[in-house]
Formats: sequence, structure tokens, C-alpha cells
Amino acid sequence: MTRTEDFEVIIVGGSYAGLSAAMALGRSLRKVLIIDAGKPCNRQTPHSHNFLTQDGKTPKEISTIAKQQVARYSTVSFINDFAVSGKKHPTGFEIETQSGQVFTAQKIILATGVQDLMPDIQGFAACWGISVIHCPYCHGYEHKAEKTALIANGERALHLASLVNNLTDDLTILTNGPMDFEAAALKKFQAHHIDVKEKEIAAIEHADGHMKKIVFKDGSKETFLAAYAAIPFEQTVSIPMALGCELTAQGHIQVDAFQQTTVEGVFACGDNASPMRAVAHAVATGNMAGAMVNKTLTEAHF
Repeated sequence: MTRTEDFEVIIVGGSYAGLSAAMALGRSLRKVLIIDAGKPCNRQTPHSHNFLTQDGKTPKEISTIAKQQVARYSTVSFINDFAVSGKKHPTGFEIETQSGQVFTAQKIILATGVQDLMPDIQGFAACWGISVIHCPYCHGYEHKAEKTALIANGERALHLASLVNNLTDDLTILTNGPMDFEAAALKKFQAHHIDVKEKEIAAIEHADGHMKKIVFKDGSKETFLAAYAAIPFEQTVSIPMALGCELTAQGHIQVDAFQQTTVEGVFACGDNASPMRAVAHAVATGNMAGAMVNKTLTEAHF
């Protein structure tokens, strides 16, 4: 096990939120370490949207530019590794990586994202982020006016349908099992000519992630060019829970308006702490976390 120098701040996760936090801290001359394994959850997505100045660029292009800019600040260091555990000490925190290295810091910023849990549908994972999408704001415009499925049920399906209905007139809800809708919801669907099918899904036929047909367990098929899906997720790493951070009922890290978790000295930003899964939001919350961590460090020494 290799033990290294102490840092003022360790940022676990070096994608958009983590890099944004690091920039705020680097510009305040804080000694920062970013630990990142280079596997963001949107790495399969062909293009990122709804972020001013970067609309239409690949996720990799955006993160590469961001890392190059953050690297200009000499007090910020990077390590390509995967953080596996975290501990709280009387004087700060300790993070251990997969390679066995241990780093210590006064403050921790968790920018670890979330891990999507793929359903048992053949072809679903290959299409995720390409033609099976989660967010109409991020990707809906590119699939406007297409024949679209919505793989969801209950309140989540009702919410998504209201948004997607503005983007296409050819929308079908696939509940992938018995439907869970109130009569009022069914009336809304009928009024907007949205069909609801309860058939279970077996597979998605696609070409390099671009959907062609959805195959049902009864053997039937239907052509769709895109699908929205509401699927469960979990925290990417167990570090937030190990440090004592409380989670919301939905499974996000609980934070206040300044990205402070329920554990003093631990902040969280990006997808792990919000249902707003967008690059612009990750950058905004990362910037806030960085600024607030700098504020707490300043108050402790001034």
C-alpha cells in the first residue's frame, strides 16, 4: 500500500461535475487531487446537447477540453484510478484506490455519478444513450417526429409522456407488464392519441445501437426509431454510504442548496446528488461545490 502526501481536497470522479469543482478550487490555489477511472456513464452517447457553447459535441470532446483547462492550474493533480473506499478521521478523510494507494484530505467532493441498472432486455444496453434515451431535454430534439416508444409505467410514464408528446405525434407507452395508471392518466393518453401496450419486451433489434424494432415476448414485433426509458440506478461506489452520507428516497446523495451532504466536510455534485442528469447541471453543481469547499477552508484559517 502506497501512502502519499495530504491534499486540501480530494475529488472522487473527474467528469463534468468533478472537473468543474476542480477549476473553482484550482483558481483559488487549493491543493486538489482528482481520482478518476475514465468511465463516465454517458461514454456511449454519440452527442451531448442543451449545453451552451458545446451543443452537439461528443461527451469525450467536452470532457477532454475541460480536463485540459483544469490541468493548467498547477495545484490540481490527477490520478487515473478507481476509488474503492473512504474513511472519516478526526482531522479529515482517507480515500483508498483500486491500486492500493491511500490519499488523505481535509475535504471530500463526491462527483461519482450513478450506475444505471439495465433491464433484462436483449439489445437494451447496446442502445442505451444512443436510441434508448432517458431525457427529452438532452436528446429529444434529435428524435423529434419519429415513431417513439416510452418504456415506463405509473407516474414516471405519465411525466415522460407529457414532455415527449410535444416532440412527436407518434408515441406509444410500453409498460412491459401490467399497466399502473389511474383512470385520469388513461384519459390524458387517449386525448393525446397515445397508445398503451402491456406486452412484455424480449429484445430490441438495432444496428450499432440505433433501434429498428422492439420484439415482444409473444413473438410480435413493432418498428420504433427511438425509445425513452425510466430505469433504476444505484450509486456507482459505496464511498458515500461508508462516509455516512444519507440518501434521498430516490437513492441520490442528500445535499443542501450548496452541495453539502449530511456529513460535515463532504460535498456531492452531479448525477449522484440530483435527478437532473445533464452536462450543464453537472457543471453548475460542480462549480457550486468547489466554491463552497473553498469557503469552508477559508473560514477555518482566516
